[in-house]
Amino acid sequence: MVERACRRCHYITEEKICPNCGSADLSEDFSGVVFIFSPESSAIAKILKISRKGRYAIKVR
Repeated sequence: MVERACRRCHYITEEKICPNCGSADLSEDFSGVVFIFSPESSAIAKILKISRKGRYAIKVR
């Protein structure tokens, strides 16, 4: 399957619609990956404004 990153929330998925925010604006052109396991205690999640665990792209083009 092809992985895509949501341009709105940067969530990485194999689906055609982002399961995190519901957007259909996805891109196959992304770089950098952050794994968030515990968003409530993660400093990176707070900086990136992530509230759900999962894989997120750093940059989406």
